[in-house]
Amino acid sequence: MQAATASLRLAARASQRGVLTRRLATAAATHAEAHGAAAAASPARKAAPVSLLNMEARWTQLTEEDQAAVHEQLEAVQQKDWKELSVDEKKAAYYVAFGPHGPRAPDSLPGDNTKIWLSVGALVGVAALLTIGFRQFTPPPPHTITKEWEEASNQRALEMKLNPITGISSEGYTGKGFVQTK
Repeated sequence: MQAATASLRLAARASQRGVLTRRLATAAATHAEAHGAAAAASPARKAAPVSLLNMEARWTQLTEEDQAAVHEQLEAVQQKDWKELSVDEKKAAYYVAFGPHGPRAPDSLPGDNTKIWLSVGALVGVAALLTIGFRQFTPPPPHTITKEWEEASNQRALEMKLNPITGISSEGYTGKGFVQTK
């Protein structure tokens, strides 16, 4: 019993503040109900019509309330015949519906591609300089990696009869043996 009266008191306080509450298994308020209750709780104010002139440039500077007012104003204007609309009204309607704002805003800013290309070029240049620098300080290859040494290793393997079944000393062997350089 006390819990029920406490929840009623909380609901009464919430309704005095204009806050919508959801009780037990009741459905949440619809969008229209939520805005209707919020409008009833706050002092009624009718938004003045916003000029639709050059809406593309002014859209980002408008507050959310002004953007909503423009949206409602355009909905009312679009109920008329499309041929009766002014050019500014048509441009504003198109921009609000399909313009590059909100989820359709571009992900990159002008000049981002140039920065990416310059950064990648700089990284490739640094990698090339590091490769050249490391090659300057590496020792020369050992003398056993010359073609003459590898051919001499083949002759020595034949003299010692290395791998006589399938290898270099076998009958009909056509491989290169130890020669790997070109």
